[in-house]
Amino acid sequence: MTCSTPTRADLPSEPPAPETLAYSLTLPAAPHTPSIARAATRAVLRAHGLQDVTDAAVQVVSELAACACRFTPTAEVYVSLRYRDGALRVNLYDGHPRHTHARLSAACDARRQATLRVLACVVRACAGDWGFGDAREPGGGTRMWAVLPRAGARGYLSHGRTYE
Repeated sequence: MTCSTPTRADLPSEPPAPETLAYSLTLPAAPHTPSIARAATRAVLRAHGLQDVTDAAVQVVSELAACACRFTPTAEVYVSLRYRDGALRVNLYDGHPRHTHARLSAACDARRQATLRVLACVVRACAGDWGFGDAREPGGGTRMWAVLPRAGARGYLSHGRTYE
């Protein structure tokens, strides 16, 4: 079997649609990571024709990335963007293990929740949902997520703005 280089004819003829949005990134757990996550989110949304949810989505990704970088003891965080059933789904995984002691767990959850106050406001304004819990991945950690329905996110901070 031989490998061939893809040609222009091998590329899809249609531009990416919202329903095909499915991206994952592993980023360093560093101060500049929220900026990288915001830029990537803008580019992905534009490529898939979802510019109308950019304001809300970029704010959500930024808040989750900043929180993950603050809490993780590991060198990396993992970001996932998916569009399904009329909503953008954002997942962020960090390496901070969930505490087994009830009081430590409650205190840690309270700190994380306080860190995500802006996120909670954005998601509520978009009629979405969010949360955090066990990563359910090998190695453990914490999974944070937000679901932004397109109908709700479409109008977030975009008063008077037009999208091309």
